[in-house]
Amino acid sequence: MLRADEPALILAPMEGVTDAPMRAVQGRCGAFTFAVSEFLRVSQQVPPAHVFLHHVPELAHGARTPTGLPVAVQLLGGDAGRMADAAGRACELGAPAIDINFGCPAPTVNRHDGGATLLRYPHRIREIVRAVRSAVPPAVPVSAKLRLGWDCISAIDENARMAAEGGAAWITIHGRTRVAGYAPPVFWKPIGRVRESLGIPVVANGDIWTLADFRRCRDESGCRHFMLGRGALGDPLLARGVARELGLPVAGSDAPTDWPAQLRGLVEWSERYHLSRGDKHVGRLKQWLRLAATAGTFARFDAIKRAPTLDALFAALDA
Repeated sequence: MLRADEPALILAPMEGVTDAPMRAVQGRCGAFTFAVSEFLRVSQQVPPAHVFLHHVPELAHGARTPTGLPVAVQLLGGDAGRMADAAGRACELGAPAIDINFGCPAPTVNRHDGGATLLRYPHRIREIVRAVRSAVPPAVPVSAKLRLGWDCISAIDENARMAAEGGAAWITIHGRTRVAGYAPPVFWKPIGRVRESLGIPVVANGDIWTLADFRRCRDESGCRHFMLGRGALGDPLLARGVARELGLPVAGSDAPTDWPAQLRGLVEWSERYHLSRGDKHVGRLKQWLRLAATAGTFARFDAIKRAPTLDALFAALDA
C-alpha cells in the first residue's frame, strides 16, 4: 500500500473519530492514498470474524470505502501470539495490510498492556511485529505506528529499529511522547533522524494543521510520506493541498467548505452503516465542528454548540 519510491498521504486512525462513516466522507476528497482503521483491541482472545466486519465493514467490499479509499486494519495488543492470530484472521477476511498500534496514549489502553505502554519494552515491539509478520501472507505488508517514546524522545531510535528488525514494511511516527499526549510542542526532527537510519519508509505524523505546518514537517523530517488526522478534519481542504504539494493526483476544485453538506454526508454514511441514529448524531457533528473551530475553518461554533437536536443544529448552520 505504501512504496518507498512514491509519496503517500494517509488518513490517520483516531479512535471514535475516523470510523467507517468518516472514512467514507474523507475518501470522497480523493486526496488520500489509503486510510488506517481505528484500532481493534486484541486482549484475552482473538476477535471473531463478525467483530472484524463490524469494526472494519470495508472488509466485506474489497477493503475499500464506498468512496474508493483503501483501508488497512490496525490491531492493538501486547500478546504476540494472539496478535499474530488476529492478523491472520484479518487477512482471511481481506485485509490488504496490517498496522500495529504502539502509540495510543489512552490510560485505559496502557493499563491493559496495549498501545504506547509497549514503548517501554523495545524487544517486545520486535517480538510482536515479527509474530504478525510471520502469520500473514508475504504480499500483505505489516507496519507499526509509534510515538517518540514513553517519556523521552530519544527512545524512538531503538523502538523504530526493533520494529524494522521485526519485519515492518514501514513505520509511522507521531512526533510526541506518550507523556506529552497531544500537548505542544511536536518534534519532527527526530522523525528525520530515524528515517535516515532505517532502510524502510517512515511516515511523519503529528500537528499538521496547515500547509505551512506540512512544509515545516517535510523540511525537518525529510519525509515523503505523511499521515493527517485532526488537521484533515479541521480543514477539509488541507488533504488536497498536501497531496498537490506531494505531486499526487487530485481531481476537482477547491471550493470553500460547505459544512452543512459535509455534516449531512457523515449522517448519511452513519445511517447506512447503522452506527447511530437520530439525535445521537449531534455529539458527533459537534465533535467535528469543534476541530474545525480549532483549525480556524469554522467560526460559528458558539452558535451551534448548545443545539440539542439534529434539526436544531442544521437550523443554526443554515441561519
